[in-house]
Amino acid sequence: MTDKVNAREIVLDMLIETIEGDKFSHRVLNHTLKRYQHLDKQERAFLSRIFTGTVKRYLTLDYIINQFASLKVLKMKPLIRNLLRLSVYQFLYMDSIPESAICNEAVKLAKKRGFTKLSGFVNGILRNIARNKMNIAYPDPSKDSIAYLQVTYSVPEWIVEQLLGQYGFEVTEILLASSQKEKETTIRCNQSKITPGELKDILLNEGVTVIDNEILDYAFQIKDYDYIDKLKAFHLGYFTVQDISSMLVCQVAGLKKEDYVIDVCAAPGGKALHAAEKSGKVSARDLTEYKIGLIEQNIIRLDLHNVETKIWDATVLDDANIGQADVVIADLPCSGLGVLGKKPDIKYKLTQNQQKELIDLQRKILSIAKDYVKPGGILIYSTCTLNKEENIENRDWFLKQYEFEPESLNPYLPNNLHYETTAQGYLQLVQGVHPTDGFFLSRMRRR
Repeated sequence: MTDKVNAREIVLDMLIETIEGDKFSHRVLNHTLKRYQHLDKQERAFLSRIFTGTVKRYLTLDYIINQFASLKVLKMKPLIRNLLRLSVYQFLYMDSIPESAICNEAVKLAKKRGFTKLSGFVNGILRNIARNKMNIAYPDPSKDSIAYLQVTYSVPEWIVEQLLGQYGFEVTEILLASSQKEKETTIRCNQSKITPGELKDILLNEGVTVIDNEILDYAFQIKDYDYIDKLKAFHLGYFTVQDISSMLVCQVAGLKKEDYVIDVCAAPGGKALHAAEKSGKVSARDLTEYKIGLIEQNIIRLDLHNVETKIWDATVLDDANIGQADVVIADLPCSGLGVLGKKPDIKYKLTQNQQKELIDLQRKILSIAKDYVKPGGILIYSTCTLNKEENIENRDWFLKQYEFEPESLNPYLPNNLHYETTAQGYLQLVQGVHPTDGFFLSRMRRR
């Protein structure tokens, strides 16, 4: 690490912002990496790994610390408990760092930040954990499956119970284990400017490792790049970062060049801009000027001229567009349980009441969005969650209420995604089971 920047101290402040505050980890990380662009690739990777890993596993880390500390974690000073968390994470998940170095750095940081009197407390706990880390007692899955999953994968009890009730133990453990793994970057080729083959060659020439995708031939996984904003191909608008699951929205929409598309909750614009490549005109809407600004940045970078943006509340009917759209994309606010690998703090900040409010919000937006679909037109309803109340149950509610009918997704999907459900018009992707985020999408036609 450089002498000028203490990566652990940066991570400590990031953890306090995220775990103790109200900021989301992916935003804190992005802001920090932009601020410290002058650091080399190895330093930024070190910083990113400790921060993201500690956030993903902090309930597990608390469980371990509580076994060795006379004072419970939640009664400690916020700086001390987060210092212990990031240090124990290094003990357990970063074998290349000497344990003595981790302890010494933690003690130095405690003193530097005004907690000299607690530096001995920090040192004692960390050295005790280091000596006994192979003897840590974890819940037995055969005796208490909820406690086992909660502690092993750092997930609140109510979310574990919900997933177990809907998916069973085996699938729940697979998806929670997947959410702990480091995610490669998935990109979509901007086919309005370049072919997938040409994009791949350009990225390879920039030293990027490019992996073909098994589901979509215009998508790739990339790794071994320094910083995505430094890639020439990114600045030229040759690709956008987007998960495969999100790309499938426009894939199953079956868009034609003359189609008019309305995306009612469009930010940051991945689906709307994908639709723009395939259709005649797209209206990309969202609630705030900030969100619309994100879409407009991507419109400019990708050099797309058939997209209009509009600040609009999706729960309010836009009379001027009633019955005008060939396709409406309703990728709606949700609990986000399908993207825990990328936004891990969702699981800590989400409440059961918030989830219930989201279910009602989705129904309200669907009841408005349907009016934009012309007779015979298509409504795509999607979310990035796993909770069936927000997914299949809301789709079934909608079909009972309104003059729409489900349509098979199979004509638009590769054979390896054909299931009984896709013939019935919907697909539930589960992280770990599928090589994507957790995601739900459905296709419905207006009668």
